[in-house]
Amino acid sequence: MKRAIPLLQFLGFLFTSVGGVLLHFLYDWTNQSLLAAPFSAVNESTWEHMKLLLVPMFIYSLIESHFLDKREDYWCVKLIGIVSGLLLIPVLFYTGRGIFGEWPDWVNLLIFFLSVAVTYVLEVYLFRRPSGQAIPCPAPWLAFIILCLIALVFVHFTFFPPKLPLFQNPLDGGCGF
Repeated sequence: MKRAIPLLQFLGFLFTSVGGVLLHFLYDWTNQSLLAAPFSAVNESTWEHMKLLLVPMFIYSLIESHFLDKREDYWCVKLIGIVSGLLLIPVLFYTGRGIFGEWPDWVNLLIFFLSVAVTYVLEVYLFRRPSGQAIPCPAPWLAFIILCLIALVFVHFTFFPPKLPLFQNPLDGGCGF
Protein backbone atom coordinates (compact mmCIF):
# COMPACT_ATOMS: atom_id res chain seq x y z
CA MET A 1 0.00 0.00 0.00
CA LYS A 2 2.94 2.35 0.60
CA ARG A 3 3.57 2.47 -3.16
CA ALA A 4 -0.01 3.61 -3.79
CA ILE A 5 0.23 6.51 -1.34
CA PRO A 6 2.09 8.96 -3.65
CA LEU A 7 -0.34 8.18 -6.47
CA LEU A 8 -3.38 8.66 -4.22
CA GLN A 9 -1.95 11.94 -2.92
CA PHE A 10 -1.19 13.15 -6.45
CA LEU A 11 -4.78 12.35 -7.45
CA GLY A 12 -5.87 14.25 -4.33
CA PHE A 13 -3.78 17.23 -5.41
CA LEU A 14 -5.49 17.21 -8.82
CA PHE A 15 -8.96 16.73 -7.30
CA THR A 16 -8.45 19.50 -4.75
CA SER A 17 -6.88 21.91 -7.25
CA VAL A 18 -9.58 21.49 -9.89
CA GLY A 19 -12.33 21.36 -7.28
CA GLY A 20 -11.07 24.50 -5.57
CA VAL A 21 -10.95 26.43 -8.85
CA LEU A 22 -14.47 25.30 -9.76
CA LEU A 23 -15.78 26.15 -6.29
CA HIS A 24 -14.32 29.64 -6.66
CA PHE A 25 -16.91 30.32 -9.34
CA LEU A 26 -19.79 28.06 -8.26
CA TYR A 27 -21.59 30.66 -6.15
CA ASP A 28 -21.81 33.08 -9.08
CA TRP A 29 -22.57 30.31 -11.59
CA THR A 30 -25.61 29.35 -9.50
CA ASN A 31 -26.86 32.96 -9.34
CA GLN A 32 -25.65 33.23 -5.75
CA SER A 33 -27.66 30.27 -4.54
CA LEU A 34 -27.81 29.72 -0.80
CA LEU A 35 -27.32 26.01 -1.51
CA ALA A 36 -23.91 26.70 -3.09
CA ALA A 37 -22.77 29.17 -0.42
CA PRO A 38 -21.62 26.67 2.24
CA PHE A 39 -19.32 24.93 -0.23
CA SER A 40 -18.08 27.70 -2.49
CA ALA A 41 -16.48 31.13 -2.17
CA VAL A 42 -19.12 33.82 -1.62
CA ASN A 43 -16.58 36.64 -1.84
CA GLU A 44 -12.85 37.26 -2.31
CA SER A 45 -11.85 37.15 1.37
CA THR A 46 -8.93 35.05 2.52
CA TRP A 47 -11.35 32.96 4.62
CA GLU A 48 -13.43 32.05 1.59
CA HIS A 49 -10.26 31.07 -0.28
CA MET A 50 -9.34 28.77 2.59
CA LYS A 51 -12.72 27.08 2.06
CA LEU A 52 -11.62 26.27 -1.50
CA LEU A 53 -8.95 23.99 -0.04
CA LEU A 54 -11.06 22.53 2.76
CA VAL A 55 -14.13 21.40 0.83
CA PRO A 56 -12.54 19.40 -2.00
CA MET A 57 -9.79 18.05 0.25
CA PHE A 58 -12.33 16.83 2.81
CA ILE A 59 -14.44 15.23 0.05
CA TYR A 60 -11.35 13.56 -1.40
CA SER A 61 -10.37 12.34 2.08
CA LEU A 62 -13.72 10.59 2.39
CA ILE A 63 -13.15 8.88 -0.97
CA GLU A 64 -9.50 8.07 -0.26
CA SER A 65 -10.35 6.59 3.14
CA HIS A 66 -11.84 3.58 1.35
CA PHE A 67 -8.39 2.79 -0.06
CA LEU A 68 -6.40 3.50 3.10
CA ASP A 69 -8.96 2.38 5.67
CA LYS A 70 -6.61 -0.12 7.27
CA ARG A 71 -4.36 2.69 8.50
CA GLU A 72 -5.12 3.55 12.10
CA ASP A 73 -3.59 7.01 11.69
CA TYR A 74 -5.46 7.93 8.48
CA TRP A 75 -7.74 10.61 9.95
CA CYS A 76 -4.98 12.01 12.14
CA VAL A 77 -2.75 12.45 9.09
CA LYS A 78 -5.64 14.06 7.21
CA LEU A 79 -6.33 16.41 10.11
CA ILE A 80 -2.68 17.50 10.20
CA GLY A 81 -2.61 17.90 6.41
CA ILE A 82 -5.83 19.88 6.08
CA VAL A 83 -5.08 22.17 9.02
CA SER A 84 -1.59 22.79 7.63
CA GLY A 85 -3.03 23.77 4.25
CA LEU A 86 -5.65 25.99 5.87
CA LEU A 87 -2.98 27.79 7.88
CA LEU A 88 -0.56 28.09 4.97
CA ILE A 89 -2.98 30.09 2.80
CA PRO A 90 -3.28 33.12 5.13
CA VAL A 91 0.38 32.89 6.19
CA LEU A 92 1.59 33.08 2.57
CA PHE A 93 -1.02 35.66 1.59
CA TYR A 94 -0.48 38.11 4.45
CA THR A 95 3.29 37.64 4.55
CA GLY A 96 3.54 38.22 0.81
CA ARG A 97 1.24 41.23 0.95
CA GLY A 98 3.24 42.64 3.84
CA ILE A 99 6.47 42.32 1.89
CA PHE A 100 5.35 43.15 -1.65
CA GLY A 101 2.09 45.09 -1.23
CA GLU A 102 -0.36 44.69 -4.09
CA TRP A 103 0.14 41.91 -6.62
CA PRO A 104 -1.69 40.41 -9.59
CA ASP A 105 -4.50 37.89 -9.03
CA TRP A 106 -2.46 35.01 -10.44
CA VAL A 107 -0.27 35.18 -7.31
CA ASN A 108 -3.33 34.33 -5.18
CA LEU A 109 -3.93 31.34 -7.43
CA LEU A 110 -0.30 30.33 -7.02
CA ILE A 111 -0.67 30.54 -3.22
CA PHE A 112 -3.68 28.24 -3.41
CA PHE A 113 -1.88 25.65 -5.59
CA LEU A 114 1.26 25.86 -3.45
CA SER A 115 -0.76 25.33 -0.26
CA VAL A 116 -2.53 22.32 -1.78
CA ALA A 117 0.79 20.86 -2.98
CA VAL A 118 2.53 21.34 0.37
CA THR A 119 -0.42 19.73 2.13
CA TYR A 120 -0.32 16.59 0.01
CA VAL A 121 3.49 16.35 0.13
CA LEU A 122 3.27 16.56 3.93
CA GLU A 123 0.70 13.78 3.92
CA VAL A 124 2.89 11.57 1.71
CA TYR A 125 5.71 12.09 4.20
CA LEU A 126 3.47 11.24 7.17
CA PHE A 127 1.90 8.22 5.49
CA ARG A 128 5.26 6.77 4.42
CA ARG A 129 6.87 6.89 7.85
CA PRO A 130 7.85 3.48 9.19
CA SER A 131 5.22 1.87 11.40
CA GLY A 132 7.35 2.46 14.49
CA GLN A 133 7.39 6.19 13.71
CA ALA A 134 3.76 6.55 12.70
CA ILE A 135 1.82 9.44 14.14
CA PRO A 136 0.28 8.53 17.48
CA CYS A 137 -3.43 8.44 16.82
CA PRO A 138 -5.24 7.06 19.84
CA ALA A 139 -8.66 8.20 18.59
CA PRO A 140 -9.00 8.37 14.80
CA TRP A 141 -12.71 9.02 15.20
CA LEU A 142 -11.85 12.17 17.17
CA ALA A 143 -9.66 13.46 14.33
CA PHE A 144 -12.57 12.86 11.94
CA ILE A 145 -14.98 14.68 14.27
CA ILE A 146 -12.56 17.62 14.51
CA LEU A 147 -12.46 17.81 10.70
CA CYS A 148 -16.26 17.78 10.62
CA LEU A 149 -16.34 20.58 13.23
CA ILE A 150 -13.86 22.62 11.17
CA ALA A 151 -16.16 22.20 8.17
CA LEU A 152 -19.14 23.34 10.26
CA VAL A 153 -17.18 26.41 11.42
CA PHE A 154 -16.54 27.30 7.78
CA VAL A 155 -20.24 26.96 6.97
CA HIS A 156 -21.21 29.04 10.01
CA PHE A 157 -18.74 31.81 9.17
CA THR A 158 -19.96 31.85 5.59
CA PHE A 159 -23.31 33.06 6.87
CA PHE A 160 -22.17 34.84 10.05
CA PRO A 161 -18.60 36.12 9.54
CA PRO A 162 -16.89 38.09 12.28
CA LYS A 163 -15.79 41.63 11.46
CA LEU A 164 -12.11 40.68 11.13
CA PRO A 165 -9.68 41.28 8.25
CA LEU A 166 -9.49 37.54 7.49
CA PHE A 167 -13.19 37.63 6.56
CA GLN A 168 -13.17 40.99 4.78
CA ASN A 169 -13.82 41.10 1.05
CA PRO A 170 -11.05 43.30 -0.41
CA LEU A 171 -13.31 44.32 -3.30
CA ASP A 172 -16.00 46.04 -1.26
CA GLY A 173 -14.78 45.91 2.36
CA GLY A 174 -17.78 43.86 3.48
CA CYS A 175 -17.87 40.48 5.17
CA GLY A 176 -19.90 37.47 4.09
CA PHE A 177 -22.47 37.84 1.33
